[in-house]
Amino acid sequence: MEHAGDEDSKMNKINAKKLLKRNKLYDAAYELFTTKGMTETVIEDIAKKAGVAKGTFYLYFKDKYDILNKIIYRKSVTVLKQTMDATESKVKAENAGMVDGVLFFIDYLIAYFKSNKKMLRLIHKNLSWGLYRKILADSDDLLEVKGMLQRLTDEYRTGGVNNDVIEKNMYIIIELVSSICYSSIILEEPYTIDEIKPTLYKTIRKILSK
Repeated sequence: MEHAGDEDSKMNKINAKKLLKRNKLYDAAYELFTTKGMTETVIEDIAKKAGVAKGTFYLYFKDKYDILNKIIYRKSVTVLKQTMDATESKVKAENAGMVDGVLFFIDYLIAYFKSNKKMLRLIHKNLSWGLYRKILADSDDLLEVKGMLQRLTDEYRTGGVNNDVIEKNMYIIIELVSSICYSSIILEEPYTIDEIKPTLYKTIRKILSK
């Protein structure tokens, strides 16, 4: 007669195997999307690289666009958390204000993408205010990040800036940084990222000072 503990152990093993297969599919798809491109990658390629049957792919994902969207979300959460953790540490160390905090955030993000161009190529079209808000709304892994953002925006509000203006300004900044990162880091035109950074930061300071 099997005990409850035996059943739990079996379920844990089954779940672990499922998680392993899903993660292999994520890794395979990410590698193929960033080397061959989305258009040239087919589901058979992903399954083969992951070492699973094609049918296994459909146990976890609807199609290649579904896995792409999930990869973008997962990678974006990781990038955002790392960036915000680094930002908070620097803000505390330098006792910096809201504007400098935003610039620390952007500076770390730019440095990250300079070192991870494959990631930038994959997610740049989705690196937007909409994705940013979705991540913060959905992810329980980012409670500390949300707290950090709340403290920054609270300081913004003490200057008499209302929520509508805050959201519009952050929207402008995120879309601006996303576009410039891709053009200047990937294409290196019309300026490299190091050439454009001083002007970008001056522009952001002006936006946040309004």
